[in-house]
Amino acid sequence: MIDAARGLAAWVRDLGMGTSTLSEASKNLSPRTRGLRPTVSVCPYCAVGCSQVVYHRGNRVLSIEGNPDSPINRGTLCPKGAATSSLIDSPLRWRTVRYRAPYSDRWEDRPLDWAMDRIAERVATTREATFVERGEDGCALNHTLAIGHLGGATLDNEENYLIKKLWTGLGIVQVENQARI
Repeated sequence: MIDAARGLAAWVRDLGMGTSTLSEASKNLSPRTRGLRPTVSVCPYCAVGCSQVVYHRGNRVLSIEGNPDSPINRGTLCPKGAATSSLIDSPLRWRTVRYRAPYSDRWEDRPLDWAMDRIAERVATTREATFVERGEDGCALNHTLAIGHLGGATLDNEENYLIKKLWTGLGIVQVENQARI
């Protein structure tokens, strides 16, 4: 058997096949992700938690693939996960926050930084105004019942852990996730 394989290899060499059958273009091919920086991420769609490898250069995402090292999806992605890059590159994607002021009849575009600062300010103000250190019986409560948080099903365990630590650390009792509702 080994002799037959060696004979076949010699016959192919004599015919001039082997590597000489590759064109110059084929010899110069390289992976489309060469030179790109890979970052492991989680698919933002459902709660399965498929792992993705996001290839980028600078701040520009150039390719997203399934992560072959993931025990969850083993390198595969569903059609929605495979189209994740369209979330980033779509010309229809809103790059501002839609805001409607109290008693207003119209929506306004506001920058994301403005919205993040406003949310932080409102949380801090509400917490300060409603924080209860001790109950009527003197028992330590250290909470506020005026703020709640509802998380999303696409968050992984680590993100949920950090969110829970943040909100309960501020004394917020109602911390929930849509996956449990």
